[in-house]
Amino acid sequence: MQSLSGLRIGLLTSSASRLGGGVAEAVIAQAEIIRANGGEAVVFALEDEHSAEDALRYAPSQVHFSRIVGPTQIGFAPDLLKKLLAARLDCLHQQGIWMYPTRAGELWARRTGKPLVITPQGMLDPWITARGRWKKALARIGYERAAWRRAAFFHALTGREARAIEHEAGRSDSLVLPNVGPPVISAPTRIREAKITFIGRIHPKKNILALVAAWKLLNPAGAQLVIAGWGADEDVAELKAALIGAPASAQFVGPIFGEAKQQLLERSRFTILPSHSEGLPLSILESWAAATPSIMTDECNIPEGFEMGGAIECGYVPLAIAEAIAGALELNEPQWLEMAAAAHRLAAGPFSLETVGRRWANAYLAAIAGKKS
Repeated sequence: MQSLSGLRIGLLTSSASRLGGGVAEAVIAQAEIIRANGGEAVVFALEDEHSAEDALRYAPSQVHFSRIVGPTQIGFAPDLLKKLLAARLDCLHQQGIWMYPTRAGELWARRTGKPLVITPQGMLDPWITARGRWKKALARIGYERAAWRRAAFFHALTGREARAIEHEAGRSDSLVLPNVGPPVISAPTRIREAKITFIGRIHPKKNILALVAAWKLLNPAGAQLVIAGWGADEDVAELKAALIGAPASAQFVGPIFGEAKQQLLERSRFTILPSHSEGLPLSILESWAAATPSIMTDECNIPEGFEMGGAIECGYVPLAIAEAIAGALELNEPQWLEMAAAAHRLAAGPFSLETVGRRWANAYLAAIAGKKS
């Protein structure tokens, strides 16, 4: 494996705090990939109310925040380009699209002549592009298309995303690589308590209201549903309203991070993600690294989970979700341990830091050398 020693790779995103959800988690993981391969990762993001607190999660990498002027949905930050140029980067890797950082990244690439890599993180998925159409149309015209043309290459998390990129951006040269999962724990030797856990952003695309409705239908004896996450005030309020009248076994515990999050994963029998749209959800990779199998939709874009036995497929409507949960809770100890071992193998194999990191190092080096990835 070639080394990134002496190279500075910038990681550009709209939010490097908990408000960035899975994208912020992906940036943390990407910084670790760069460091593990001998390079220096430098993070650039827009400032928000959690920036200072959550910057510690990127250590020892530097994080530079830029203050937003005007509407937060646009994310215009006058000093962002200046900070990018001053960093003397060898390559800039943008995570997520549809906001001003795309414009800053494209200007940086134009002025420096150095490679820009774009990872949409699922934001070109049809479910996403169908929402806020006029805003996205303005973004395409204003800055997205220019950046898409200038990018050295696109990174797609899955083959499905590569096809979405080709449809939206006209680029058929995407590097297809999954997100990297965290370090794995030892596989369990006994079945865990009957706890079904959702961890992630509280957002309509996650389909959490249908999950709550499913739990109301099922109300499984002796089991718990734990919903942990953060989101816009209106989405959190809608979730809390949906939980009114739900069994006491269903609870929303709010944001959870670090050791508390890890302990929750390791105590759960299954994690669940009945999502309408994902790139490649890090919450599932975190679950598998904790040797916790998952219940998820096909839109999570990790068919390996179903193929290797580390996941159970669920539908999108309450009845289908309830049926999947019921089937999962009916598994006996040997059956569940087999699923847990499969989840563990997935995390330690195709989604490991070593496997994914090796390919990323080669891709960065090829881009810097002006070659195809």
